[in-house]
Amino acid sequence: MERQNSSICDSSQHNGTEETWVFGYGSLVWKADFPFEEKRTGYIKGFLRRFFQNSIDHRGTSTKPGRVVTLVKSLNPEDKVWGMGYRIAKSDSDKVLSHLDYREKNGYERQQVLFYPYPPSSSQTNEPKTILVYLATQDNPSFAGEHDSLNTIATQILGASGESGDNVEYVYKLADAMRLLYPKENDSHLFELERILKTSDTTKKGQCHQTCADVDRSLSSKEG
Repeated sequence: MERQNSSICDSSQHNGTEETWVFGYGSLVWKADFPFEEKRTGYIKGFLRRFFQNSIDHRGTSTKPGRVVTLVKSLNPEDKVWGMGYRIAKSDSDKVLSHLDYREKNGYERQQVLFYPYPPSSSQTNEPKTILVYLATQDNPSFAGEHDSLNTIATQILGASGESGDNVEYVYKLADAMRLLYPKENDSHLFELERILKTSDTTKKGQCHQTCADVDRSLSSKEG
């Protein structure tokens, strides 16, 4: 499928007259702060999830940025990023996209990709569907680059905090969600970063980093 770019402030392509799906691969995996009609576990292909984006609002500040995930193109078109697909009601489409545009204003843009629901459902459609995903462009001011080691990224994350909470919490919850939802999948970048953080983060050692209650297998079922 040909990928289409869409300005983050342009909702004209999604004016409530067609089905709208949104893909979450960061905090939206475990917490959606918008109304939706259905959510499905699944994946998109041809990308890698990486902590290459500075956060100066949600998980950091302008003086002490945190790190959050974006997606980068993979050399292998079959590489998968697992996450959560949300189907938005036609009546809510403009409102939800305006909310997400504002939420992701720090360097993210919308693109359209294919989403593959998994596992199959007997009560929902299972064919691939076009979905919107927010990616941080490499020329945005908060793009941190692809060359920092995981140790360098972990050092930046430790102690960073923003309006949505501690940066380390973001990493732990994302890792917990991936293990719970996709126990056979190995996101080596995420899990190695988590390991480094837990080795260094003495305030979190021995604690159970519980993911929000809605992160379980029921996420693949229809929600009203």
